Amino acid sequence: MRELPKKYGDQSEELATLFLEQENFVIIERNYFARKLGEIDIIAMHGEVLHFIEVKAGKANFDPVYNLTPAKLRKVINSAQYYMKSKNLDLSFSIDALIIRGDEVEFLENVTL
Repeated sequence: MRELPKKYGDQSEELATLFLEQENFVIIERNYFARKLGEIDIIAMHGEVLHFIEVKAGKANFDPVYNLTPAKLRKVINSAQYYMKSKNLDLSFSIDALIIRGDEVEFLENVTL
């Protein structure tokens, strides 16, 4: 039964990747896992800025933006910091969310401000 949500999540991340590429983002990594910290759905470059992007998608009447909780954001921030340190990067970066509601895609930049 767990396979259906995973398949939907994979399809949502694929749609998110296509959207970002159309917006001239260069995809660096997908599903980056920082041990004990969490996962980052998409890491991408746009101009001189490295973007750590959390993808949230939903069906029915519940808006997926509400799944972007403070706890989830903390995990993404910690994972992003780990990524930057482990790759020895000194770049401007942004923590973003990409919300998918059916066929509609909304990109929220700098969600931690």
